Amino acid sequence: MPAVASEAPLYFIMAGEASGDLLGSRLMHALKQKTGGHIRFAGIGGPRMQAEGMDLLFPQAELAHFGVFELLCHIPNILRRIRETAAAIRAQKPVAVISIDAPDFCFRVEKQVRDAGIPLIHYVAPTVWAWRPERAAKIARFLDHLLVLLPFEPPYFAREGLDCTFVGHSIVEGGADHGDAARFRARYGVTGHDVLVTVLPGSRAGELKRLLPVFGDAVRLLAARHKNLTLTIPVAHGMRARLEAAIANWPARVILTEGDQDKYDGFAASAAALACSGTVALELALAELPAVIAYRLSPVTVFFYRRLIKTRFANLVNIMHEKMLVPELLQETCTADRLADALDELLTKPSVRDAQKAGLHQVGAWLGQGQFVPSERAAETVLQVVADRGCRVAP
Repeated sequence: MPAVASEAPLYFIMAGEASGDLLGSRLMHALKQKTGGHIRFAGIGGPRMQAEGMDLLFPQAELAHFGVFELLCHIPNILRRIRETAAAIRAQKPVAVISIDAPDFCFRVEKQVRDAGIPLIHYVAPTVWAWRPERAAKIARFLDHLLVLLPFEPPYFAREGLDCTFVGHSIVEGGADHGDAARFRARYGVTGHDVLVTVLPGSRAGELKRLLPVFGDAVRLLAARHKNLTLTIPVAHGMRARLEAAIANWPARVILTEGDQDKYDGFAASAAALACSGTVALELALAELPAVIAYRLSPVTVFFYRRLIKTRFANLVNIMHEKMLVPELLQETCTADRLADALDELLTKPSVRDAQKAGLHQVGAWLGQGQFVPSERAAETVLQVVADRGCRVAP
C-alpha cells in the first residue's frame, strides 16, 4: 500500500475471526478505491486486513473463541482487550468505527465509546430471526448504522429505528463459483478414477479439536467403501501443523491446500463435501457442490443454545429454503457412521445429488449475486454515513 498522508481520515475496524478478516479486507480495499487511497486504517484484524494496510492493535486470533464454556476460559484477557480497544478509539479519534461480526466483543467496545461522537457501524447483523429477537432493540440504542448480508434482515432493525442497508453477502465476490476442476486435477495428480471429497473441518482451533476425530472416523468408513477415495482439505491460517498431525493415519490420500484459488478449484473437482457448519457452507452452495454439514459444541454451550434457538436448521441454505436441502448432522447426530452414510448417498445416488444441486442453484441470487458488488456497496454506505456527519471522505 502506498504511503498515505497523516491527515487522511482514520477508520477503526474490528473483526474477530477469519470470516471477518475476509469481509474487512474487501471493505478496506473498496474504501481505498473510492477515496483514491486517501484513508488510514487501525484496529483488530487478521492477515488479510494487515495486508490491506491496517495498523494492528492486536491480532484477531485472541478473540477466536466460540460458545459459552470456551469463552469463560478467556474472559480476563477479553475484558482487558475491550478496555484497551475502547481507549485506543478515544485516543485515535477515527472518523468511524466499523465492527464486523463478533458482537460479544465489538458491542461491548462500542457501548464504551458511544459518547465519543464517532459513527458506529456494524457489518453482519445479529441473527435476531434465529434467536434473541430482543437484540434488535438493544443494538439500536447505540449503533448508528447496520450493514446486513441478507435481503430479509432490514425490517427486523428498521422497526427499532436503526438505519440499515442490505449490502449483499461478500461471499459472492470470492470466486467459489469459478473453480477450475481441470487445473486442480492436473496440479495434484487427481485422475478421473479418484473419488474426490472436500473436507472442511473449520477455521477455529476448537472446531478442529471437536470435529477432526469424528471426521477421521467417517473417512475410515468411507474409504472402506471407496478404494479410490481422495480428500482435499483447505488449510486455515495457522492450522497446518494441527491438521497434519490429525490426518497422519487417515486411510486415504489427503491433499492440503492453501489459498482461495486452490480451495475453489478443489470444490469444482470434488464430487461432494463434508463441512463444518458456517460461512463455508455458503461457499459450497455457490459452487453447487453437494455437501453434508456437521457441527459439535461443548455440552454446556448446547444446553443454553437449545433453549434460545428459534430456527429448525443451522445451515443458512436450509433456513432460506425452509427445508432440509443439505443434510445437517449436529451434536449427538454428528457420528462417524451417519456422516459416512450421508456422504455415500451423495457419491452413489445421482438422484440425491441432483436434488441438492438444483436447490443450491438459487442461493447466489438470494445473496446479492448479479445485483451489485457487496464490498463496494458496503464501502459506499460507510462513506455516506461519515459524510452525513460532516467529515470529508476524499481529498
